[in-house]
Amino acid sequence: MSVDYKAISWTPEKKRYDAVLALLVLAYMATFAGFGAALHPNATIETHLIRGFGTAALLLLHIVLAIGPLCRLDRRFLPLLYNRRHLGVTMFILALAHGVFSTIQFHALGDTNPLVSVLSANSSWTSIAEFPFETLGLAALTILFVMAATSHDFWLRNLTAPVWKRLHMMVYVAYVLLIAHVALGALQSERSPWLVIFLPAGAAVVIGLHLWAAFGEREIDERDAATAGGAFVEVCRAAEIPQNRAKVVSLAGERVAVFRYGNCVSAVSNVCQHQNGPLGEGRIIDGCITCPWHGYQYRPEDGASPPPFKEKVPTFRVKVTDGSVLVDPRPLPAGTRVEPARVADESSGSEIEVGNESFTRQ
Repeated sequence: MSVDYKAISWTPEKKRYDAVLALLVLAYMATFAGFGAALHPNATIETHLIRGFGTAALLLLHIVLAIGPLCRLDRRFLPLLYNRRHLGVTMFILALAHGVFSTIQFHALGDTNPLVSVLSANSSWTSIAEFPFETLGLAALTILFVMAATSHDFWLRNLTAPVWKRLHMMVYVAYVLLIAHVALGALQSERSPWLVIFLPAGAAVVIGLHLWAAFGEREIDERDAATAGGAFVEVCRAAEIPQNRAKVVSLAGERVAVFRYGNCVSAVSNVCQHQNGPLGEGRIIDGCITCPWHGYQYRPEDGASPPPFKEKVPTFRVKVTDGSVLVDPRPLPAGTRVEPARVADESSGSEIEVGNESFTRQ
């Protein structure tokens, strides 16, 4: 991030990404319509569009939900995470098109307002076969609309990252509603086995990836070091931290990213102020900690973004003794400068410490 970095911009990479995404969506719709016309020649074009938009949106939603855990398991998926909001907005547009065509097809030819018809046409709430599944779809679409409408960084800045994050976690509620919408709707009359296979298989993949990623990170939280008396806590050996990268540790229930760069060691909160991204999974570029999600940067010694940007994260006191890295678990106010600890040549038996407080070995 330099003085000409723009947090919100249509970079050439994003334009190429969106162009490829649009081409893939068009190719999917054309292929779906072609096969649909061949397999169901008596179906109307509206029916093919309803099914095509619906299945495309459902497929994209599974991809969106899978990107997060995939990135925690393998860094090579990070480019997808960088543009995940574009996928989410595209998914909403497809879901909206599905809802609009469905409403026109089934509720726009009577005397009742189409939306009123959607909500009141079926009231068999106790029947599985005749459950008003369209209401579930409308509820999910409403959630997706709120998420798409607030996807811009303008809303992120004004709502604050924690509120924005909680709002966008509603995607899991929308996902459950859509699974129920399809299971109680299309699956009741679907004769093809593909949707019957895809729905539970897709849910199993999404749940499995989240559990796998959570299990892989559980070790970090289980190693939450004791913090009695607020003393320095040994978290790792300096040699365990790769150059220009971090080791993420848990202190007093908070994840801390301990970075090593050259012969210096600094510790900052693991939470990026942009979208709560994991700073410890990023690396130091041009002297700044660079978030792997969207490229936001912070100086390791004070947790502040370089001018003209104003984001800041909390910092922690660090020292190195006998090659061991020790961190004070008490966070300092965001943007507080802390002199980096120095890593000595362990082979010489010398050491360099910053600070003179006592520490607790774990």
